[in-house]
Amino acid sequence: MTRRFPAVRRAARWLGEYLVDCVRVDTRSLAVFRIFVGLLVVADVLLRSRNFLLYYTDGGIVPQSLAQANTPEYAISVYYLTSDPVAIAGLFALTALVGLSLVVGYRTRAATVLTFLLVISLDHHNPFVTSYADTLFRLLLFWAIFLPLGERWSVDAVHAETTRPDWEPRASVAGVATFLVLAQMVMMYLQNGIHKTESALWRSGEATPLIFGIDEMTFLLGEWLGAFPTLLTYGGLLWFYMLLGSWLLILLRGRLRFPLVVLFIGGHLSFALTVRIGAFAYVAMAGLVLFIQQPVWDDGRRLAHWLGRRFGINPIKRVPWDRFRRVARTVPAFRLVPDQYRQLKPAVYTVGFGAVVIALVLIGGVFLLNAGAVTADGYDQHQLNHEVEQATGGEHVYTVARALGVRQPEWSVFAPHPRTTDRYYVFGATTVDGERIDVFNDRAFSWDRPEPLQAQHDTYRQRFFMNSIRRGSAGGELTRQFGEHICTVYEQEHGTELSHISMFEVTESITLETITDPSDREVDREHFYRHHCST
Repeated sequence: MTRRFPAVRRAARWLGEYLVDCVRVDTRSLAVFRIFVGLLVVADVLLRSRNFLLYYTDGGIVPQSLAQANTPEYAISVYYLTSDPVAIAGLFALTALVGLSLVVGYRTRAATVLTFLLVISLDHHNPFVTSYADTLFRLLLFWAIFLPLGERWSVDAVHAETTRPDWEPRASVAGVATFLVLAQMVMMYLQNGIHKTESALWRSGEATPLIFGIDEMTFLLGEWLGAFPTLLTYGGLLWFYMLLGSWLLILLRGRLRFPLVVLFIGGHLSFALTVRIGAFAYVAMAGLVLFIQQPVWDDGRRLAHWLGRRFGINPIKRVPWDRFRRVARTVPAFRLVPDQYRQLKPAVYTVGFGAVVIALVLIGGVFLLNAGAVTADGYDQHQLNHEVEQATGGEHVYTVARALGVRQPEWSVFAPHPRTTDRYYVFGATTVDGERIDVFNDRAFSWDRPEPLQAQHDTYRQRFFMNSIRRGSAGGELTRQFGEHICTVYEQEHGTELSHISMFEVTESITLETITDPSDREVDREHFYRHHCST
């Protein structure tokens, strides 16, 4: 047919080239992504270390047995091999070192695989402090295993130049792997936007001002922006429609795509400066870097040269590439795989990636066959998961996905309905001497909100942990462990034993009129646990 209709042939060729270009990733974007991811790994290890004994050793609140009982069957974690705090600290240090290996691009493929395994191990070691940021990070790391992250700006690239004089880094790569990592970001945004369409508050723009009234989460510029609800309303509407139009991140190319990428990065930067939601903004920005294509990089290089000619400031020339190359050449380029087995590496890669593609095809086929059930009341990820698990082979797919921590969630961040309540905790306790105190806020017993409210949580992970506490995670065992920990620590620090602790969650209903004035909010108190410290 195409021989008789050359126009059809030309259109088909153009469409094929267009679709390939849509998923084409510049190798400079891969390099920046690699560096970004490595730095995030190092930062995460350092931030988690602040609560090392409390959250990650058997002497803290989450012993290994409790963590293991609340992770999926066959969950992978090297931390399950030891309960020695010194060995666990060594694994923390190893994770940071492997993250640094990613930053410099040394043995990049192996470093990516090791980073992924160590990251999921750490998440499974304490599942009660994780969030959507950790889920997205695991998924991006998983797809990154199949990408040539060390193609540019890496020790591996310098070694390739040294050993193979005719070697040149590829300008870009395009294929199933690049499509999957880009589609991961678009799927997250689009699914979140679809969820938000269910809420009139998101459709009207009122959701964002209400969110900025949550004093437990807002900080830095967020406290100031709460006084400008109109600005927040328009900003929220812009973000809402950006989510719904996120598919354009793939369908647009080159310079046309870049303004949308900048908008998304700007949105996440605003979250990082206003809302205390952990590393989500930074993980998302790392993923967005992959959408920057060759024309934009080339424009950036031309701009740098123009600045050099016009003002004598060329950012490119200030980067010490020659020094990096000299140092990189001194790093031993040992082979992890003996030469006689090197020919097996492409086969291992092909088999592994092929298994992933087959699993995705199975999931897609189940979705198409059960589209009515899955979308009857709106897209339902839980329903899709259920249908896949009932399909032939589906159970094995999700068993592996759960074990690796890469099962797709619903991506319901602030959706379908935004949170419209502020929250703080009052842990009323009585000492054996009869003194009444609020042991959570370290003060005399009072129902008054602590100020500033976000100071209740030393770290953002503690806020996620407290969500697990109030929900009675692990069948209430986690809350019991927390209560026992408070009893023990209070007696050690004050020399006085506690009789019991009554744990309360105090919520304040946020309205548009009380965003900046919590004194007029309707307050509700919920008692969710009582712990006896002594017999």
